[in-house]
Amino acid sequence: MKSSSIASSLLCILASSAISCSAFAPVTKTARTTAQKLSVNDFSLLISDAADAVLSTASDVVDTVAAASTDVSTVADEAATASTTSSFEPTGFNPTYSKASYYTTLALYVASFPGLWSQIKRSTKAKVKRKTYVSDGEMAPGGGKELRQQAGEIMAYMKANNYEVAEAGETITFKGLVARSTSQAFFLVFCTAIGMASLALVLQIQFQDLELPFIGAPNWFLLTLLSPYAGIYYWKSGDRVDDMKVKLATNDDETLNEITIEGNDEEIDRMWRTLDLREKGMVKVEGILG
Repeated sequence: MKSSSIASSLLCILASSAISCSAFAPVTKTARTTAQKLSVNDFSLLISDAADAVLSTASDVVDTVAAASTDVSTVADEAATASTTSSFEPTGFNPTYSKASYYTTLALYVASFPGLWSQIKRSTKAKVKRKTYVSDGEMAPGGGKELRQQAGEIMAYMKANNYEVAEAGETITFKGLVARSTSQAFFLVFCTAIGMASLALVLQIQFQDLELPFIGAPNWFLLTLLSPYAGIYYWKSGDRVDDMKVKLATNDDETLNEITIEGNDEEIDRMWRTLDLREKGMVKVEGILG
């Protein structure tokens, strides 16, 4: 009897409100059959309703996920667009420069550029200067050199540097052969390369949209390929012959010897340092290191 009551209760739960469950008395065969038929139909309806509910919920979830994905994609696109705009096209930024300053600098550069050609031309010629030096004479208080001894030292120096006497008189003229310098040739090539590179930069800024027939936009930096010709020009000039003119004199008291030299500035500079001469009107100051 207890088992029959439990079975009836379960059927009542499955059948929901379709079956009266007010009594837990034993069920007759007819009642059991009716309850069984009703419970099967109701159970099918419950399963169908549950399936519909699951499908509806799943459809809502899919729609929600799709909408969220669309929103994320839209936000990502907007962020990418904002990043691109801020990186390459900043709002309110208009690059500019002072044309007055630019053309002033350009004019100064054009005015100074011929100095490069002058440097190359002058490299094959001596820079001639005339300077007067003095030394202590024979009657100087601390002792010195007589004029003949001073002339002998000058003659020995000129001979040691491959100079020969061309004319002898009140003024002695020496002639010497100056060999080509490899370091000078490389220096000229370097200076020319820097000058041509700066010229190419100026031309590239000035003629940004220039198009030449059959060439298109020119590469101005190819001008630097002309720099080796500066060294070739210097080297082809060959060795040069320099003249050095020397005039000796002394004062009435023979306390001071005066040497007037005319010739290559570099050679004059080496000469007075070697012979320990003093430039006239200048006071020799000893260095800190002696």
